[in-house]
Amino acid sequence: MSYTPHDIYQRSNAPVTIDEARCIADKGCTVCVDVCPLDLLAIDMSKGKAYMQFDECWYCMPCERDCPTGAVKVEIPYLLR
Repeated sequence: MSYTPHDIYQRSNAPVTIDEARCIADKGCTVCVDVCPLDLLAIDMSKGKAYMQFDECWYCMPCERDCPTGAVKVEIPYLLR
């Protein structure tokens, strides 16, 4: 099996994922957006759900920790654990 540079550096998933079934942004919740120090999260107004708009996560965790419904999940890379 041969690898190209693209295969080696490709990220498998976004560091912050939102479980849309649990997200209550459509009810006015903006906790994850408010606590992110890098302004990476936003509310998709068409769906009424939070999402990660920029991929610059520092893995600081307040979005996951403060989410009232547990909808936010931060995947910390293996090498940072």
